[in-house]
Formats: sequence, C-alpha cells, structure tokens
Amino acid sequence: MSENLQMPGGKLCITDTILRDAHQSQAATRMRVEDMLPACEILDQIGYWSIECWGGATFDSCMRFLNEDPWERLRTLRKALPNTKLQMLLRGQNLLGYRHYADDVVDAFVQKSVENGIDVIRIFDALNDLRNIERAVRSAKKAGALVEPAMSYTTSPVHNLDYFVDLAVKMQDMGADTICIKDMANLLLPMDAYKLVKKLKEKVTVPIHLHTHNTTGTGDMVYLMAAQAGVDIVDCALSPFANGTSQPTTESLVATLAGTERDTGLDQKKLAKAAAHFKTVAQKMEAEGTLNPKVLRVEPKTLMYQVPGGMLSNLLSQLKQAGREDLFDDVLAEVPVVRKDFGYPPLVTPTSQIVGSQAVMNVIGGERYKMFPKESKMLLHGEYGQLPGPVNEEVRKKAIGDQEVITCRPADQIEPEMERMREESKEYARCEEDVLSCALFPQVAPDFLKKRYHDLDWKDAKDVTVI
Repeated sequence: MSENLQMPGGKLCITDTILRDAHQSQAATRMRVEDMLPACEILDQIGYWSIECWGGATFDSCMRFLNEDPWERLRTLRKALPNTKLQMLLRGQNLLGYRHYADDVVDAFVQKSVENGIDVIRIFDALNDLRNIERAVRSAKKAGALVEPAMSYTTSPVHNLDYFVDLAVKMQDMGADTICIKDMANLLLPMDAYKLVKKLKEKVTVPIHLHTHNTTGTGDMVYLMAAQAGVDIVDCALSPFANGTSQPTTESLVATLAGTERDTGLDQKKLAKAAAHFKTVAQKMEAEGTLNPKVLRVEPKTLMYQVPGGMLSNLLSQLKQAGREDLFDDVLAEVPVVRKDFGYPPLVTPTSQIVGSQAVMNVIGGERYKMFPKESKMLLHGEYGQLPGPVNEEVRKKAIGDQEVITCRPADQIEPEMERMREESKEYARCEEDVLSCALFPQVAPDFLKKRYHDLDWKDAKDVTVI
C-alpha cells in the first residue's frame, strides 16, 4: 500500500458525492457549477477522503444541457477545492461516452483529466470484463492518479461471493491503489456486505471503498455492517441530495459512528453549513422540475428489478417524453426479463441504459424484441465485452442474425483515433481537451464549441492551450 493511502487508525473515511453522483441520481445531472462554488470553501474544510465531482454523466450533461465546458468545470473546482482529493468516475474503455474508444484516446483522456485536476480515478466496466479497464488503469498509473478499479456489484446465478473476491484479487494484481465495490442499485444487503468486506480484507491488502445508494432503503444498514467488517471508505451524500436513488446521508452516518472506533472525525457543524447551501439548490431544482420527487422514495422492489438510481430517473424521463408514465411499473417488470436474455449484465452505464431502453421498447411496442436499438445489437454482438452469463441465443440471432460474436478484447479491433479526431475537429477544437470532447460526443461537442467560441476571433483563439 502506498504511503499516502495508509488509512488512519480505525477511522472510517468518507467520499462525498454531492457534486456528481448525488445530483446525477436525483436530478439527471443538472446541477450547475455556479450552484457548487458557494459551498466549496466549507466542503474543502470538512476533511473528506475525496469529493466525487466529475465523470459519469457530468461531461455529457454539461455540454448538452447546461452550456458548460466540462473541462472548465473541473479546473474551476480544482481551484476552489485545493485541499481535497477530487475524484472522477471513468467507464474503462468507454471513458465517459457510450462506445469503446481506441487506446490512444484512453491515454489522452486520462492524462488530460489528471492535468486538469483529478486525483482519484474510479475505473469500472459494466460487464466486469477486466480487459476493458486494463488500459485505463495503466494510463491512470502513468499520469500519477490514485487508481481505484471498481467491481460492478449485482446478483444473479453467475454472481456470488467467490466471483467478487476473485475479481478483487485480479484488480490488486493490476496495480489498484484502492478497490471499490460499486453497488449502483443498492442490491448489496447488509449481512452480505459484512461477508463480502470481511472476505476482501482477508484476500487483498489495498483499502476497500464501498459505494451504494439508498434505493431499496437498506443503504445506511449496508454501511454500518460494512464498517463493522472493516471497510475503509464509503460514499455518502449531503442530506439535500441524499437517499432514495442517491447515496445514504453523510451527516447521519457521521452521527451514527461518532464516539465509536469507526468515528469519521468529520465536523457536524461544517456538514450542516454545507448542507444548508445545497438545500436551497435542491429547492430551486425541484421548482424547475429537474429534481423529480419520485426518485426520493424507497423502492424495495428494486431488489427484484435491479434498476439503479440514474436508470430510474432515465426511465421516467423516457416514458414522460412518450406520454406513457402509466407504464412505469410494466417497464420495471420487463427489465429483469431483458437482463436474463442478455446474459445477466450488471445494470450500470451503459448496460443499464441499453437494457432499460430495450425494456421500454418491448413494453411500448406491445411485443418483445420487435425492434432492437443499435446498442442492444452491439451488446449481444460482443462489442462491449464478454457477457457474464449465458445469452438467450434466439434473442441474439433475432438481433444480429448470423454475425459471429466478438470474443477478443473489443478495443483490439479499434485503430488509433486521436490523429483522425484532431483533423476532423480542427474547425472548432482549439486545444486537446476540445478534441477529446469531440471524440467522446461528436453529436454534441461541435455545436457546443462553436457556440462557446462564437464571440472569439479565430486567429486569436486557435492556439489557446489548456492544461
């Protein structure tokens, strides 16, 4: 274990997700940087292990909905939080987009993420196919970040305790600084959390970081049992954006462990001050309609459907746009059917969106697999990696016909892309960060960048270099 990751005594460390996953899970990632900055001074004083503030859906949402440059957001937060490690979520070879990218794109994106302010990179693959995270892990180590490979937790006939322990050992061998149990749908029950953490602490030497939500109402108990088992770090969210589809509440866990051997050492008064600010933000977003009160409810049926928080809000949004919110329960019931047919992928971006969209299409269309979105075909073709369980071959054949299923590392079939990306985006990209934005979101970034630079003279701005 590296010196800077020696965990302090018996203290339980906290990562706060208020600037990323909390509002991604509750408000479709619509919190603006202007709503974050007033709280940054107090957040920086609290003593969190890290603050998760970037990655996931923030990159897309910044450009698509908020007219913000995600790189500028990161630099702004880095400046406003000088004493706290900044953490991001990276989807392995998918980076922050929805397909696999070439290795040179992965290298460039990870390098620029660190240069612009990221300290901790949590790297996961939706299928737990380690071939899809190995390049990002190597790039992050080279760039000097703390590397946190994450296991996408789920339950199925092929996912059990031994499966996850074996995965963690392999991640440690890859060079992990910490290992995350990523329980995106709050499926990890308290006693199972105790068993898993206990077993991991016996088998690996790096710190264990646990991420869950409170979708099923068990999140606080999961953290308490994991703390008893020796987990090192947990993800929480300040109360105005906590619970429901988000993470368990920071203040509540801090109060629960105060005075015990797992005391977090965090100051309740400072937490309350930061929470007071975000309460006003939550009220504003609810008034705007970006925070849907439905995602605040506990839904124990999630234990059957395995739908994570961000996926719930996306399903609601899709059905609302189609004018069929009345079909919400039917779609939830369809999700596990599709998941089984697709080989039991863990439901996390992008597989959650793929399975969810297919379920919506099945229900609204009134017939299963009448149509397949492009991403469903890609998943069944093997373009996202190896599916963990057996696939319904009738469904696969209906989707991809007689195409041969890909069995190699998907990225091995992708030629280097950065030079081509630079050439294709030279009309509107003025630095390497802009090129990467265009590489990840070619349908969104060019228009955003044209608008961003509209008032600048091209000759004066084209040589701008951003680090």
